[in-house]
Amino acid sequence: MSLEILNSFQEVRKATLALCKPLEIEDYVVQTAEFMSPPRWHLGHTTWFFEMLLAEIDTSYVPYQESYLYFFNSYYERFGERIPRGNRGTRSRPTVKETLAYRNAIDERMENALSKAGNAHQKDSCFLARVVMGLEHEMQHQELLVYDIKHLLCDLYDAGIQTFPKIPTSRNSGYIDIPGGLFLLGTDPSASFAWDNEKPAHRVYVEDFKIDRQLVTISDYLEFMNDEGYQKPLLWLQEGWKKVQHENWDSPLYWEQKENAWFVRDFRGHLALNEVLDEPVMHVSYFEANAYAKWKGKRLLTESEWERAATLTPSGEGKFLFPWGNTQPTSHHANLFEYGRWCLSPVGADPEGRNIVGVEQLIGNVWEWTSSDYAPYPGFHSEFDEYNDKFFINQKVLRGGSFATPAKHIRSTYRNFYYPHERWMACGFRCANIKAR
Repeated sequence: MSLEILNSFQEVRKATLALCKPLEIEDYVVQTAEFMSPPRWHLGHTTWFFEMLLAEIDTSYVPYQESYLYFFNSYYERFGERIPRGNRGTRSRPTVKETLAYRNAIDERMENALSKAGNAHQKDSCFLARVVMGLEHEMQHQELLVYDIKHLLCDLYDAGIQTFPKIPTSRNSGYIDIPGGLFLLGTDPSASFAWDNEKPAHRVYVEDFKIDRQLVTISDYLEFMNDEGYQKPLLWLQEGWKKVQHENWDSPLYWEQKENAWFVRDFRGHLALNEVLDEPVMHVSYFEANAYAKWKGKRLLTESEWERAATLTPSGEGKFLFPWGNTQPTSHHANLFEYGRWCLSPVGADPEGRNIVGVEQLIGNVWEWTSSDYAPYPGFHSEFDEYNDKFFINQKVLRGGSFATPAKHIRSTYRNFYYPHERWMACGFRCANIKAR
């Protein structure tokens, strides 16, 4: 077991460094917005996380560098003071070279600890479980790195990243019926890993409902914009309308209008929107998704409905691990990060990833906003304080992963969460029939 985890540790750590290969040294330290973090900080923080695990198992552990404990902490109050999030790009030290040296040193210490750890003692098994969690944590930061690199380089027409060629596809919109009933919401106890906020699995009941076969596309969303959706307060939740007015929102993030034509920026460069009309709309907040759904006479899914659709079996009993069954994702199933696209797939792509009744792209491409508040499941027990539990307030649940999510990291029970106004993530949505509620 420890050898398997050691191999995973080395693989994940290398993958994070590989993400930074397109960057120049100057790119590592720049913070282009308060909500993003410089790549150097991600490299240091994910290393800091493992150093804290080393300190847990050795009370005599001496930190690599005391000042790094302050600079590379994120929001963990119990580990002491930390640099404010918005100031992560205001320091030139530690340098990138020093940060990489820190990373190498902690990797060596971790590999040594893993080579000695066994499964016989409770202390060792607890440490190994913590390491697995640390790897999942690092994969979360790999996705965040993709977002931050995009924001960092979005003004460039060529960011030096090779993206996947355009995928031919066909549009197939419309509703699909999903049978309701009692089912277990949450992770299977036999799962090799799941976050504590996915537990415990518990019975919920959903009514029969109709779900959009496909994600809402750029073409769909343009209709909302052209009908002055951003100018109609009755479509918006109160806090959303305040945000629209205060931030002067008139389109999703990364969109811009020049000479009456819309353009979008992504890793492929500066694209005319007409080139990507069949791709899912992305970088919209919960407020925008909800306003669109109301304009369309529809609604957003609850997270229970989303998981029901994503795990539906032919009999309606039990659950599949993924929409297509129990096999792990491949590039034929979903647009996930390992498959190297660095951009969205159009709706209708990845046909092998459909669920048993034909709902498409429930996994990968964009995280899907749901109408559900992010709250603990009944019987929740925190397995790592200040990781998921402290955020059970004022946030919404997103499901399904994105093109930036590592394939080994996603599953149908995964609960992501963000504040309703946030839209810097790879977030989109699909709708359900309002009459089903």
